[in-house]
Amino acid sequence: MSLPEPRRVLSIQSHVVSGYVGNRAATFPLEVLGWDVDPVNTVQYSNHAGYGRFGGPKTDAAQLKAIFKAMEDNGLMRPVRVLTGFIPGSEALKVVAELVKQLKTTRPSLPYILDPVMGDEGRIYVDADVVPIYRDMLLPLATVITPNWFEVELLTEIKLDSLPSLRSALRKLHREYGVRSVIISSIPPGTLEFPSSMGIRSHPNNELYTQDSLLCLASFDDGADDGQVISRVHAMRVPKIAGYFSGVGDLFSALVCAFFEDEPSTQKSNEDSTTSSDQTPISLATARAVNVTHAVLLDTERYYLSLPEAERPDTDTEKDKADSSRRPRRMRARELRIIQAIDVIRTGSTALLGDLAEWTDFWTS
Repeated sequence: MSLPEPRRVLSIQSHVVSGYVGNRAATFPLEVLGWDVDPVNTVQYSNHAGYGRFGGPKTDAAQLKAIFKAMEDNGLMRPVRVLTGFIPGSEALKVVAELVKQLKTTRPSLPYILDPVMGDEGRIYVDADVVPIYRDMLLPLATVITPNWFEVELLTEIKLDSLPSLRSALRKLHREYGVRSVIISSIPPGTLEFPSSMGIRSHPNNELYTQDSLLCLASFDDGADDGQVISRVHAMRVPKIAGYFSGVGDLFSALVCAFFEDEPSTQKSNEDSTTSSDQTPISLATARAVNVTHAVLLDTERYYLSLPEAERPDTDTEKDKADSSRRPRRMRARELRIIQAIDVIRTGSTALLGDLAEWTDFWTS
């Protein structure tokens, strides 16, 4: 009896020795969910940049080419799914784009999950010449993209300040660049007026949360020509947990990669809220990824608050300047508790926040 081939993900993104961002945030959840992971590290840092101090090299284009070639020569380049994240330089990004293009030429149906890590909250933290490469070379290859709000603006060159501008951006991503599934992972509060149907399941009144919520949106384009309706849009308002975390997008994208399937019937939804027929493949995967990520953040925040105050200093720029150990202590206390979330990851339950709701009049309101 022959055994099935392993489900193998090629994950190309950053690596840190200590902490959980990039491949350190992605590999464990993928493996728990039954995926073999081939991690290619685009940087090799001691810790993430939020600490203020870090050391280690970037992987340049020549080194990436050498890694990919050796994998090819040894028959090791056999992914059934590709995930990419932080790739800081344009030449390295071009090498990755050529590899993905080659893999999809051999296997056109190969799912490619693209997290275009470029910046957040109006600040870009990759070389500026990376942006057009994402736009022109990688977007047309992607099956699913998971940008944040700011990254959507960079990719589409559309300032997102209203519902019409959001429609324009999604139309461009779907129809100009050919991306079938778009997840906007975090739309900040006060950016858009949301319909009442996008109500929040609950907003706990305790020290773990702020009074704000983020909107997570999943848009699926089935290619049908239905006039002004470009895609099916689902969304969820997520209560905002207090505090600053790194690696959240990396964890979320890895979970989307693990949970996403082409056929919605193969995925789980919350039986108390919706059924698979109410959903799209990407809305189901997004719901599971959001719920697991939220559970990890809750556990991380609870752990942070359980520590002595000396081990979790508050954010204060002047005090941080006076004591260079304050910021690293704060960052260390807020490293994602991914390993401790093994049971939550394994189940992929949507019980915490529920499923995404369909935004039925998104294109027509």
